[in-house]
Amino acid sequence: MSEERSQEGLPVDTVEVNFTAGKSIVLIDGVCHLCQGLVRFIIPRDPKGRFMFASLQSEIAQNLIHKHGIVLERGQLSTVVLLENGVYYTQSVAVLRIARRLRFPWSAAYGFIFVPPPLRNVLYRYVARNRYRWFGRDEQCLIPTPDIRRRFL
Repeated sequence: MSEERSQEGLPVDTVEVNFTAGKSIVLIDGVCHLCQGLVRFIIPRDPKGRFMFASLQSEIAQNLIHKHGIVLERGQLSTVVLLENGVYYTQSVAVLRIARRLRFPWSAAYGFIFVPPPLRNVLYRYVARNRYRWFGRDEQCLIPTPDIRRRFL
């Protein structure tokens, strides 16, 4: 049986350990302009480089989804997934947990965690359903600039 390998030729588990020790992983829909904008928003507000990123369409993201038992709603790429310390979060809680670790004033948005999840997620799902129409999409995943590339798995 062959071992799964990353684009760099390293075993997937090695990549995860080497690149994500003490970090959180944000999985995004790589063709969605809103999701790409989220990455571009996070990076300058995360000067300590706590967040790493991967496109949900990528092989490494699919391996992480399988390894962590992440259940995507109807198998769709309609949610941001945050992996922190072996636990995954989706929808509004993922976004709020990301905000919590950004520089002030963005960290203050975590206060919305006290809004009941069903209410938060109604808004989240509404935006998710309309994101391609409102923000657009690409035919293929984001090709990150060299500056952003170092933060992608």
